[in-house]
Amino acid sequence: MKERLLDIKDLNVDFDLREKKLRAVRGVSLSIDKGERLGIVGESGAGKSVLGFSIINLISKPGKISGGEIIFNGDDIAKYSYEDMRKIRGNHISMIFQDPMMTLNPVLTIGTQMKETVLAHMDVSEQEAEAICLDKLKKVYIPSPEKRLKQYPHEFSGGMRQRIVIAISLLTNPQLIIADEPTTALDVTIQAEIMELLLELCETDNMGLLLITHDLAVVSEVTQRIAVLYAGKVVEIGPTSEIISNPQHPYTQGLLQALPQMAGNSNRLNQIPGMMPSLFAMPSGCPFEPRCLAKLEKCKHDIPTLRELENGAEVACFAREGDK
Repeated sequence: MKERLLDIKDLNVDFDLREKKLRAVRGVSLSIDKGERLGIVGESGAGKSVLGFSIINLISKPGKISGGEIIFNGDDIAKYSYEDMRKIRGNHISMIFQDPMMTLNPVLTIGTQMKETVLAHMDVSEQEAEAICLDKLKKVYIPSPEKRLKQYPHEFSGGMRQRIVIAISLLTNPQLIIADEPTTALDVTIQAEIMELLLELCETDNMGLLLITHDLAVVSEVTQRIAVLYAGKVVEIGPTSEIISNPQHPYTQGLLQALPQMAGNSNRLNQIPGMMPSLFAMPSGCPFEPRCLAKLEKCKHDIPTLRELENGAEVACFAREGDK
């Protein structure tokens, strides 16, 4: 039986602005077992990154967790103090950000930055810290790691910088890695290498992975389950194979049909009509209703909840419940 690592229950994240309170994450519930790989998919503005940041309580003011639980290893870390969360970040949960140049300090060598991280979280000597850094660089296949420790971030290619960021995230042997669009700025070949590396690390070290991305093609190659996020809510979640081969929510279907390989060589790309609603003007019913081609009358004023299907997936859609 698999052991539960992370259990998010009915999570709400609000931003208190002068005009009104905006809810960016609305009642999200999902879980990750130890060693499991879960993908979070959706358009820009769906709340993916806010969800990722909320797990490690790195939401900037005026944002805050306003409700729900984030159970990590049996403890509700949503209620942890700042000092308690510092012991979780890096030690047990690490995050890989979109742009490695925003993560790495351009005026410090890679070795200095890596050793600072080790010494901040572990009671080891400088020599032991350097040995740990070299080991992690080797683990992400950085050639000549001894030489690389003395170099600065600008001396590396984009793909190499992202490998170094991954190596830094591994320094304290975390149980969970949150990867927020880790391949956005990289070309397709390097993207594949980084995804293959993350997959290998999860399988060999039994780490959990929360992969945040807008790219269904990427997530289909790496994850075991997918959660589709729209306007801050999970609209479909289930095994990756089922979500990709037999999507049930009209939004998930639209995302898949928008992939270039789905259009064929001579056809125009499909696209979902309209845009995601603004947090300032959310629909009163289903948030996808204004763009949905399968909408029913009740979609205008009622909000669907997740319902389990026979294939093991869950979907929040009235049109998939046989309602008229």
